[in-house]
Amino acid sequence: MRRRLLAVATALAATLIGVFVLARPAAAATLTEVTGFGNNPSNLRMYVYVPNTVQARPAILVAVHYCTGSGPAFYSGTEFASLADRYGFIVVYPSATRSGSCFDVSSPQALTRNGGSDPVGIMSMVTYAEQHYNGDPSRVYVTGASSGGMMTNVLLGDYPDVFKAGAAFMGVPFGCFATTDGSSWNSQCSGGQLIKTPQQWGDLVRAAYPGYTGARPRMQVWHGTTDTTLAYPNFGEEIKQWTNVLGVSQTPVLTDTPQSGWTRTRYGNATTQAPVEAISINGVGHSLPLSGQAAMAIAFFGLNSGGTSQSPSTPVSTSPSASASASPSASPSSTGGGTGNRCTASVLINQWQGGFTATVRVTAGSTAINNWTVTMALPAGTTIVNTWNVNRSGNNWTNMSYNGRVEAGQYTEWGLQANGTAGNLTATCAGS
Repeated sequence: MRRRLLAVATALAATLIGVFVLARPAAAATLTEVTGFGNNPSNLRMYVYVPNTVQARPAILVAVHYCTGSGPAFYSGTEFASLADRYGFIVVYPSATRSGSCFDVSSPQALTRNGGSDPVGIMSMVTYAEQHYNGDPSRVYVTGASSGGMMTNVLLGDYPDVFKAGAAFMGVPFGCFATTDGSSWNSQCSGGQLIKTPQQWGDLVRAAYPGYTGARPRMQVWHGTTDTTLAYPNFGEEIKQWTNVLGVSQTPVLTDTPQSGWTRTRYGNATTQAPVEAISINGVGHSLPLSGQAAMAIAFFGLNSGGTSQSPSTPVSTSPSASASASPSASPSSTGGGTGNRCTASVLINQWQGGFTATVRVTAGSTAINNWTVTMALPAGTTIVNTWNVNRSGNNWTNMSYNGRVEAGQYTEWGLQANGTAGNLTATCAGS
């Protein structure tokens, strides 16, 4: 995708920056560029985030940016690195270098296993992370937005033996953007006019790796109903494709509403790690993921649990590396903390002129909790701009359906962005 996508992508980038910039209040480690990481036919750049504390055999998440974006922009603008801090996995951020900074999801090379182009370079990054950071080859995952969401579909099709699961935000089915004339833009697909049967979509995936009979990765797809860049019908086509690939019915086993305006369907089974999960967001355009949605992707992957952790050793590098880090303009401060029934709550504030974010950590006591309620009053005159991972009723803040369970001694976090001054926020927690 080149000039045709750049106009909408530039507007998208501005929207994404506005949505994302406050998603990670603090950085615990440093984003590092790696060079000389292996076969890289399209000259991608590789950035990696290794938390200060990682699991002994950490999972690897590949997080792929949107057009006009970059690996560092996706790092600083999404919550995946802060979730890596919490759960001890590694995040690899590929960066496209071609004009427009879009990923190749259309060429015959990209749509064939080991065919060349961007997927080969990304696979080299995965191999590097396995070899140099002790990454677990059995726990490799991919997520992405827009062009990155499309690449998520492509990687799951090309390398079903490598990726355990994917989460595609605002993507299109594998093969939907395919072209043979050298163009990287497919108007029929972007407009939501490329409609196929589940079998036809599934056959496109299977043709990427002929003869493969092993397990296929699970898929989570997200789309806004008013998306005009990659039109909403692509959401339904993705569902058709991946239910067919995974051999499950197109009839959902579960339908619910995790938040107002969201419709979630699960296919194959009703668990958090269903074969296929799809979340449609009413009235939202081409601006995902929003705050809190990354946590649902991590839960779908099964990475939202602790494990044996260690401080990472200095990775082996075959060439010099450069570093870039993202941090808030104001140093965060921790205020308030309260003990209630079976859990505690602490508040981390990042204040700037005219506004702030507050990250609240809910920690279970000596026994696990299944639900929690935090009582926290905001100062007079405060106006809430956004919240994530939480429901609110007055001064009571309660868990979502996916983050109520907290194991003994473990924690979950939720947050808010507001206009005004935070002051000395205090919180108490009650768990059941």
